[in-house]
Amino acid sequence: MKVAFVDSQKAEHGVQPVLQALQGTPAEIAPSTYYAVKTRPASARSRRDEELTALIEQIHAANYGVYGARKIWHELRRQGVEVARCTVERLMRESGLRGLLRDKAPRTTRPAAETSRPGDLVKRDFTAHHPNQLWVADLTYVRTSVGWVYAAFLWNQ
Repeated sequence: MKVAFVDSQKAEHGVQPVLQALQGTPAEIAPSTYYAVKTRPASARSRRDEELTALIEQIHAANYGVYGARKIWHELRRQGVEVARCTVERLMRESGLRGLLRDKAPRTTRPAAETSRPGDLVKRDFTAHHPNQLWVADLTYVRTSVGWVYAAFLWNQ
């Protein structure tokens, strides 16, 4: 039963039906060409890429997955491995490796030129003579390991 299933799958989705479908088209491929490519030994570049990818993955893991292409490239150079930075970038992209992204400071406001700014009602004098007379507030943002956190501070004097 299983052999019949495999044979029917090959007959429907194997190499021969694809090659037969391409016959008579500009993309016609001889069966010998397909099998020659399939049995051809790996090229020097692909063998080197495999070696470099293993080194890159090792360095990336040893540095907790935070190193990007530039730092990995520098580490490879320190280890005596001559490789172009663009090659490290390509191999990291193909392996799905990324360094830790450092977010830029968030843009919180985009004031229009014609918009008036809030006035300084206390003229930078933060002394109060009675309770509940002066309230000061500030809003800021802090970078954390999971992203930006917004913090608000209120001070009552």
